[in-house]
Amino acid sequence: MTNTRDKVWLKTLLVALALALVGAACADASSDTDSGGGGGDSEALSGEVVVSGSSTVEPISVAVGEKFIAENPEVAVKIDGPGTSDGFELFCDGQTDISDASRPIDPEEVEVCEKNGIEFIELKVAIDGLSVITSVNNSEVDCLDFHDLYALLGPESEGFESWSDADDLAEEIGAGHAPYPDVPLDVTAPGEESGTFDSFGEIVMEDIAYEERKIKEDDPVIRPDYQASANDNVIIEGISGSDTSLGWVGYAFYQSNDETVKALPIAEEGDDCVEPNPETISSGDYPIARDLFIYVKTESADRPEVQAFVDLYLSEEGIASVSEVGYVDLATEDLEETRGVWESQETGSREG
Repeated sequence: MTNTRDKVWLKTLLVALALALVGAACADASSDTDSGGGGGDSEALSGEVVVSGSSTVEPISVAVGEKFIAENPEVAVKIDGPGTSDGFELFCDGQTDISDASRPIDPEEVEVCEKNGIEFIELKVAIDGLSVITSVNNSEVDCLDFHDLYALLGPESEGFESWSDADDLAEEIGAGHAPYPDVPLDVTAPGEESGTFDSFGEIVMEDIAYEERKIKEDDPVIRPDYQASANDNVIIEGISGSDTSLGWVGYAFYQSNDETVKALPIAEEGDDCVEPNPETISSGDYPIARDLFIYVKTESADRPEVQAFVDLYLSEEGIASVSEVGYVDLATEDLEETRGVWESQETGSREG
């Protein structure tokens, strides 16, 4: 945890510095002190907005932060992405104003927040399609279903060093695309601190592990022996560095690196494999789609700079950041529901 936290604060400093430079340039170019960012205040805003959590949601929040600081150069915006779970730990400890999350908050995390007197507003902001990726040079595999993924990445695959090591397990559980090639299986993927790790386990693995394989409830559903990282760019490097790699990331990270990694089409079962793209993710045809969130501490929401930041986040200008960084926009009715929750300051989780 110590090493991860050190990297977290290094990223915080880098992001804060980048946003500060943008703000300084805008301040030099402007002759007045009127504030923007959707706050509607005629006086310049000051203070700070501290955002932490999901590395998947981080690019959206950074894009919104750049837009916000351009209009509010006196506000310090600090954004980092140690992972959803680490972000909720900081949030429920009262250390952050906003927690980025690539999964809903867990009941256990809600309990910690309640114990510490932290109330929050849950805001759905985007849709993601978890992309199962390999090297662009991997021509051996072109479709996988959930049982294939379990055979290769589940708890019973611990120790498998080649794709073909999973053949017997795949046959036993009825995976659709075995036998696999006899080549090294180099797995690089999110670690346990990541909401992307949790979402992949919940969507792909849990039913097979707990219901079909009768693994003890709450036991891990993803093999522990792989290169794990909270940094999506490290995952991309690992996947692109091996021709027979396997892993998963959020859709935006795949899309922005599609010259070095490719997304494998996925099916829940059989051969009806679907590629991730904005249309299939939005429609739900892609089977590993999930919602993305920000959580706002209600006490922080009373501060003008935080209120203005979230106002901008949910404005047309701010929410455009979702597609600008490569994720999928909410349906109109879902976005309006999110805006209604923010306007009414409705607290608590509807998703967790």
